[in-house]
Order: sequence, then C-alpha cells, then structure tokens
Amino acid sequence: MLTGPEIGLIGGIAGTVLGLAGGAFGTCCSIRNSRGPLERAFMIRASIVTWIALLVFLGLLLGLPSPYRFLMWIPYGIGLPLGIRYMNRRIQQIRTLDHL
Repeated sequence: MLTGPEIGLIGGIAGTVLGLAGGAFGTCCSIRNSRGPLERAFMIRASIVTWIALLVFLGLLLGLPSPYRFLMWIPYGIGLPLGIRYMNRRIQQIRTLDHL
C-alpha cells in the first residue's frame, strides 16, 4: 500500500514527464506547421530560446531560497505575455513577407 508521500512523489514525477512531453509535442507541432523556410527557422530559434528561458526559470524557482524564489514569478508574469506577443507579431511579419 502506498503512503501519502509516495503518491505525491509519483504524481510529481508523472506530472513532470507529461508536462515535458506536452511541451515537446507542442514544439514539434509548431515547427512542423510553419508555412515557409523563414518561419520555420524563426520557430526553431524561438523554441530554443523559450525552452532555455523556462529551464532557467524553473532552475531558479527550485534553487533560490524561499523568500526570493517567489520573486521569480514577477519577470515570468511580465515576460511570458510579452514574448508571446513578440512571437505572434514576428510570425505575422514573416508571413506577410512571404506573400509579397
């Protein structure tokens, strides 16, 4: 019979694996569904930058002492919407250039 902490550990590991698998699947779909070589190259670069930024964020979130790690949510909360907005605009620019 599993105890509470063991169930929590299994859930944490399973959640991590499913989250990483979902992120990898989404990244592959974004690259595969790009419409041209410029857009594909941008999506590859954007995916690499995004994965590195998220890994740094998670590393700092897990590595910093307790009062300071909560401050990491401030740049994340600001940077995520700005990054999404930048990537959407850049993809639209690339698509416009491809149609000219």
